[in-house]
Amino acid sequence: MPRTAPKSTPSSRPTRETKTLAPAPKPVLSSRERAQRSALLALDKKAYDVSILEITALSSIADYLVLVSGRTDKQVQAIADSVRQGLKKFGKALDIEGTTEGKWVVIDYGDVIVHIFQEELRRYYDLDGLWDKAPQIEVLEETAGERPGA
Repeated sequence: MPRTAPKSTPSSRPTRETKTLAPAPKPVLSSRERAQRSALLALDKKAYDVSILEITALSSIADYLVLVSGRTDKQVQAIADSVRQGLKKFGKALDIEGTTEGKWVVIDYGDVIVHIFQEELRRYYDLDGLWDKAPQIEVLEETAGERPGA
């Protein structure tokens, strides 16, 4: 009579534990770092008249405003796309408005709001004048040791 292995029962069967790996946490930026990176990403697309305003003490809508100018609708759209793509690894924007027209694009990150204007609309709405009491922050050439597009 041939010898057979004993039948395994559910309790005697070896089990293989499956480990569910949690997704790697997204890197975190401070509000100031996000504003700086936004400015640098805009400059990478030849934006001009870039300014960062710290509005923390003046308003609860955000900590920083980044105001940027572009010459054409295509350039405004390219600047907006550069900022959005460059900051994607740090989290999505809460809202983006105006990309279709490319005259004035607003990207809202909650703590930082980026306004990308064509020059005539920037002059007309004069957010620089509206927020003239806000301290202006210098746009640094490097933030957190690396160029955002690198």
